[in-house]
Amino acid sequence: MRLLHTADWHLGKVLKGVDRTPEVGEALKALLEIAREGRVDLVVVAGDLFDRPQVSAEAEAYAVEFFLRLRELGIPALVIAGNHDPKERLEALAPLFALAGAEVRGRPLLKEEGGVVAVKGGLRAALLPFVSERVLVKKVFQGEEDRHRAYAEAMRRILANLQSPLMLGHFALEGARPGGGEFVFHLAGSYAVPPSALPLSARYLALGHLHRQQQASEAPLAWYPGSLVQLDFGEGEEAERGALLVELPPSGPPRVHPIRERWGKPLKTFRLRPEELDGRLPEMERFPGHLRLVVEGRLSPAVKERLFQALPRLLAVETGGALAEEGGGALPEGLGFVEAYGRYLEERGRREEALLERFAQLLKEVELAALAPGA
Repeated sequence: MRLLHTADWHLGKVLKGVDRTPEVGEALKALLEIAREGRVDLVVVAGDLFDRPQVSAEAEAYAVEFFLRLRELGIPALVIAGNHDPKERLEALAPLFALAGAEVRGRPLLKEEGGVVAVKGGLRAALLPFVSERVLVKKVFQGEEDRHRAYAEAMRRILANLQSPLMLGHFALEGARPGGGEFVFHLAGSYAVPPSALPLSARYLALGHLHRQQQASEAPLAWYPGSLVQLDFGEGEEAERGALLVELPPSGPPRVHPIRERWGKPLKTFRLRPEELDGRLPEMERFPGHLRLVVEGRLSPAVKERLFQALPRLLAVETGGALAEEGGGALPEGLGFVEAYGRYLEERGRREEALLERFAQLLKEVELAALAPGA
């Protein structure tokens, strides 16, 4: 059996006011060609089809179109929800996707046999969508005295119950390298799953969640395909991404063939001093993708306006030290607002997942409101 393993589409992604959905849509067209030319028997999508709970009709249409085209090719699909996906919406769309030959699982079935399904050729596949620490620990450890038990131990129990040759999962494995643009809160600490928790009975684990393409475990064999496009300025240009062609022979180990593509427009951050701006303008003008400019010190509004006029693909101009001057204190290097707030809570002996999730939701609502017309 030949699988096409993909994940982390993030349809509906808006970056500094620019909708990346058409770029992801072009990548999905390329995936269809790969599926056709590679004589693929099954497509597996390991979560994060969408970027947020509410996306545009265009974003949903790209997903539906992809599975309809797969049906025309006679290729079924397995799909699980990621931490970004609207789980209820995916469950509601499941009958529509089923008409296109796609089995969609929005919420994990932690205690029923329904977590394992039969697919083309009699192959059994386990489906494990993303599940939050709060929900998972509550379902697995019923007693209040056990609520302190780790997410990793709960995941170990669930994975042990999902015995199948093929497994789809959306979670972070310890030791795997993030791409840089993921929600860090869901990558480390209580959300990191040790490779020792993976069931040895599985021949191949099709994982999603990390945006960097990589092998995450050898026994059992587990891979992340990476995101389809470079999604955030925090993701390094050098990080591999794309998809994976996986051969599952009747016996012997699977063979993985990485597909490394540079779909979508590249993103690049230029870090300059004010006196370097004029000299580096030609280089920035030639860059074919989206730009972010970080300048030391202050810039006048007139200079910022001139930069935006000179560089149509410039999405953001940021000045170093601005947060500290405003009295809020600079964020630690490499951390976003949510991660910095999480560190603040941990330093005070508090690990409140629900509070962090709500903070992240509010932050995203504020960002979207700022991008709305007339804001």
